[in-house]
Amino acid sequence: MGEFAHIERRRDGPVEHLVLNRPEVRNALNEEVIAEVTTWARRAASDPDLRAVVIAGAGLSFCAGADLAWMAKMAGYTREDNLRDAHDAAAMFEAINTLPVPVIARVHGAALGGGAGLAAVADIVVADESATFGFTEVKLGLIPAIIAPYVLAKIGESAARELFLTGRRFSADRAHEIGLVHAVMAADQLDRAVQQYLADILASGRDAVAAAKALLRQISYRSIGEVGPLTAEAIATRRVSAEAQERMRAFLKK
Repeated sequence: MGEFAHIERRRDGPVEHLVLNRPEVRNALNEEVIAEVTTWARRAASDPDLRAVVIAGAGLSFCAGADLAWMAKMAGYTREDNLRDAHDAAAMFEAINTLPVPVIARVHGAALGGGAGLAAVADIVVADESATFGFTEVKLGLIPAIIAPYVLAKIGESAARELFLTGRRFSADRAHEIGLVHAVMAADQLDRAVQQYLADILASGRDAVAAAKALLRQISYRSIGEVGPLTAEAIATRRVSAEAQERMRAFLKK
C-alpha cells in the first residue's frame, strides 16, 4: 500500500491525477479521506513542475457525500468535536481552492453534498451526461455550510436558494445551466474532454495561469472601484514578466 489509503495519485508529466478510491462506498468522504486530500493538496501547492490537477472518483461515482459511518460518529460528537471536524473539512476545500494551478473535476455517477462541493471548488468541471448532483444536506437536518462560499461563487444566490433549501437532486444539464459544470459529455467522451482542457492549459503560460487564478480569488465579491487598482497592478506586472515578454514577441513575429 502506498502513502495514502483512500486516494490514489498518478503523475502524467506536469499533470497530477487524484482519484478518490473508496468505490465500495461511492467515494464518500470521512475524516481520513479529508486528511489525506488536505495533505496531498498542500504538497501539490509547492510543486514547481505541476501545471494542472484532475480529480476523479473510482468505481460508479465521483463522490456521494459524507460516509455513513462518519455520520454515525458525528451523532455522538460534542459541539467542540464537531467544530474541530468542520475546521478540518474546511481546510481541505481551501487547500484545493488555493492550488495555484487549474483543477479539473471529472464527474460521473453521483456528486452529492461534499462531492458537489468538490465540483464547486474545481476550476473546470466535466461531467458525464448521466451524472447526478445535489446539495442534499437539509434532507438529513444539516446545511451545506462549509461548501457554501464556493457554491455561491459558482452558481449564484438564486440557484443556491432553490437547491440548498430543497435538497433536491439535479441533472448534469441543470448543473451546466447554473454554472456548476462547464461541459456535459457522453461517458466515453469524458477523458477526451479533460484532455482538451489540459491541452489548452499546457499551451498557456504557467505563471500567467497561476496569476489569473490568484487574481480571481483576490477580486471576487469586491466592488469595481475597489479592485480597479489591483487589476491595473496585476496586468502591469504580467506585461513586464519574462514569460509574457517571450510569448508576446513570439506572437508578434507571426
